[in-house]
Amino acid sequence: MSKYGTIPTSSSSSGAAPSGGASPLDFFSRAKARGATALATRRPWRELGDLHAIGIPPSLADAYLRVRANLSHFAMNYAIVVLVVVFLSLLWHPVSLIVFLVCMVAWLVLYFLRDEPIVLFGRVVGDGAVLAVLAVVTFILLLLTNATANILSALLVGLVLVVLHAALRKAEDNADDEVGRWYTPVPPPPSH
Repeated sequence: MSKYGTIPTSSSSSGAAPSGGASPLDFFSRAKARGATALATRRPWRELGDLHAIGIPPSLADAYLRVRANLSHFAMNYAIVVLVVVFLSLLWHPVSLIVFLVCMVAWLVLYFLRDEPIVLFGRVVGDGAVLAVLAVVTFILLLLTNATANILSALLVGLVLVVLHAALRKAEDNADDEVGRWYTPVPPPPSH
């Protein structure tokens, strides 16, 4: 039985790839398709940079609601912005930049682009364990490059930029798009 819209993980009995694993070409084609699917959630940069949608929120509660709506609406764009800020901060630390790029490739291969579970010593490794190990290894490797303050300050700058933009951008236009994707509105209780 085939599922519409899914990426096949193995061929049927046609035998294109050996039974021991998929060919590298199969992996790259699946990775390209999964990457395109992930990037499809990115909003147009023109929408993100629309100056007509910028305005000071009237209250702190409104700013919170704007941040919450914009973070869900522009999640992929904001992640790209933070990664670019970190990348740019590492240009003056070439060893850290190389470690960062190697870690990003490991994240892509082992977490984001894989479509089959990781099996280690005959046991399936869960996604939570993979996430935890990758996070710890990335953190330790970046600490060993002596650019910790630089990386933390770049993350802070990226997060401030994201939250500032999210608070200043009016979210009325994109609130209806997120219903069902991130939350389900609760209907008001019936009045008797």
